Amino acid sequence: MSINQKGTEKKFIPISKKDLKSRGWAACDFIIVSGDAYVDHPSFGTALIARLLEAEGYRVGIIAQPDWKNPDAFQTLGRPELAFLITSGNIDSMVNHYSTTKKRRRTDSYSPGGQMGLRPDRALIPYTAAARQAYKGVTVILGGVEASLRRLSHYDYWSNKLRRSVLIDSKADLLVYGMGESPIIEIAAALAGGKDIKELKNIRGTVYRTGEKEPGDIPGRLDLPSYNEILGDKKQFAVSFLSRYKNTNPFSAVVLVEKTDNQWVVQNPPALPLTEAQLDRSYEFPYLRQVHPVYEKDGGVPALKEVEFSLTVNRGCFGSCSFCSLTFHQGRIIQPRSQASVVGEARLFLENPAFKGIIHDVGGPTANFFHAACRKQKTAGSCEHRDCLFPEPCPNLDLDHRGYLELLRELRGIEGVKRVFIRSGIRFDYLMAAVEKGCGSGGGEFLSELCAHHVSGQLKTAPEHVSKKVLNLMRKPDNRVYRRFEEAFKSENRKLDKKQYMIPYLISGHPGSGLEEAIELALYLKKQGFIPDQVQDFYPTPSTLSTCIYYTGIDPFTGKEVYSAREPEDKAMQRALLHFHKPENRKMVIKALTKAGRTDLIGRGKNTLVK
Repeated sequence: MSINQKGTEKKFIPISKKDLKSRGWAACDFIIVSGDAYVDHPSFGTALIARLLEAEGYRVGIIAQPDWKNPDAFQTLGRPELAFLITSGNIDSMVNHYSTTKKRRRTDSYSPGGQMGLRPDRALIPYTAAARQAYKGVTVILGGVEASLRRLSHYDYWSNKLRRSVLIDSKADLLVYGMGESPIIEIAAALAGGKDIKELKNIRGTVYRTGEKEPGDIPGRLDLPSYNEILGDKKQFAVSFLSRYKNTNPFSAVVLVEKTDNQWVVQNPPALPLTEAQLDRSYEFPYLRQVHPVYEKDGGVPALKEVEFSLTVNRGCFGSCSFCSLTFHQGRIIQPRSQASVVGEARLFLENPAFKGIIHDVGGPTANFFHAACRKQKTAGSCEHRDCLFPEPCPNLDLDHRGYLELLRELRGIEGVKRVFIRSGIRFDYLMAAVEKGCGSGGGEFLSELCAHHVSGQLKTAPEHVSKKVLNLMRKPDNRVYRRFEEAFKSENRKLDKKQYMIPYLISGHPGSGLEEAIELALYLKKQGFIPDQVQDFYPTPSTLSTCIYYTGIDPFTGKEVYSAREPEDKAMQRALLHFHKPENRKMVIKALTKAGRTDLIGRGKNTLVK
C-alpha cells in the first residue's frame, strides 16, 4: 500500500475476503485466476487487466496460483457476479515447465521464490474445471498468451500430437485472444448490462464455441479444414495454418470457423489496434509496481527484477520471424506509447528507494520499432502477401528512428537517471536500412548514440543462423546484412574508443537445418573466432509458422517439403556442432561430421573443428 502523487491511497487488488471486507464489498464482479504470482506491475497481464476493469468501475479480485486439485481454493473470494477470467500467466504453462528436450525446469520465475510446481500443465483446462466444481454453471472466460496460441486446433510439441481448441478442451464459455483490453471492456459492459455470455458472438478479439447447430450465416466467413481433416492429413493442417496467418490483420480479417466433432469454434477478427491514448492509459493505472506482500517470506517473485525498472514503449512487431508467436498474439501492427507517458513512468522510478538511477530497458517486442511500418499500416494494417523486412525491406517501409532517439535523449536528461540501456532486441536489418538510407532517417545518429549511451558492454542481437536456406525459412535477412551491421557497430565503438561487443543469439535445429547447415554455421563461428553463449534449440511452441513446418514437414507458403531434425540425437548433434570447442561435445561432433561425410574437419589442421 502507498500514496500516489495526488495523495490518494493506492491498494493492491483484493486477494482475500478480508480485503473485500475492507473495501465494503460483498462480492467481486470479476475474479481473475492466474498461473502467475500476483505482481502489481504493468508488465504482468493479470495486473493490467485487473487495473483496467477497476478503472471501468468493476469490483475485481485475484486468485493467484490456486491449488487446482482443490475446488475450495477457487472459493477464496466467493462466486463472481459476472465471470471468472482465467489465464495461465505471462507464459504458456508448458513452455514455463519444460525445456526443449522436454525435461522439467527447476525454477519458475513467475512464482514466489522461483518455486516450480505451483501451476498445472496446460493450466487453462484444470483451472476451468476447478472453477466449475467450485461454482456450478459459473461463467468462465479464458485469456492470455496460452489462450491466444491455442485458440484453434494446434500442434502440441510435448504430447507430439494435434490438440483441439483449448476452448473445447476446457469447456470455457468464451476466449479472448491478443492483448485483450478492448474485448474485455466490451464483454464486461455486456455482462453488466444483463446479457448472457452465449449472446456475445460478435466481439472482436474473441473466440466462441457452439455445439447446438452450425453457426448461422456469417458474411465473409471462412471455413477452415475440420479438426478431423487436419488430424488425418498434415497438408490440410498447413492449409489451415496459412488461412489463419493471413487473417491476423484486424482491418481485413474475416470470421474463421473450425469444426471439431459435433462442435464449431468461431474466431472473430482481431481487435483493432489501441490508439496512443488507450495504450498510455494501460500503463498509467495506479500500479504499486511491487510483488504482493504475501510473497515476502519467499523472497519475492524473480520475474519482477527483469522489468521493475524497464519501460515498455510499444506493442506489436512487423519483423514476422517464423519462430515467433507475436504475429498470433500482439500482431504485426506497431502500437506506440506517447513520449510523455513513457517519461512520466520513468519519473515514477525516482520514488522507489531501490532505484539506483539505471533504466534497464526501453523497448518492447522490438525496441527500435517505434511507429507504424508505413503510412498504409496506420489505416489498413499489415499486407497479406508480403512482409515488411523479408526478403528485403519494403520500399514503403518508414525507416525513421528519430522519434525513438528523441525519447532516449529525454530519458537520459531526467535528473536522477544515470544510465539508460536497451536490452530488448534491436532489429539490425531495419537499423542498417536506415543507416544506409542516410540523412532524414536518423539511423546513423541512432547507431552512434546507441553505442555511446545505451549498451551495457554487450549488445544482444539475433542473426539466428548463417545458412541462406535456413534464414529464408526463418524469414530473416541474409547474413551479409548482419555482417554489415557488425562492422558498423565496431566502427562506431572504435570512434568512441569503447570496448563493447555484440552477443548474437543462434538457433540450432530449426526447420530446414540439417547437418550440412549446422556445419556451415560451425565453420562460420570458427572463422569469426567467436564462441557463442546464447544458443537455443528450436522450440516448437503453439501456432508459429516454424512449428507448422516442423509438424507437417511442409512450408505452407510454397507447399514444398522441408526437413526438420526430430530425433533427439539429430538435435543433439546440431547443438554440439555450435559448441564444437567443448571437450564434452567431442564424441558427438565426430559422430555428426562422420555422418555428414565431413571427416576432413576432424584432425589437427587449422581448418578442422575437432581433434
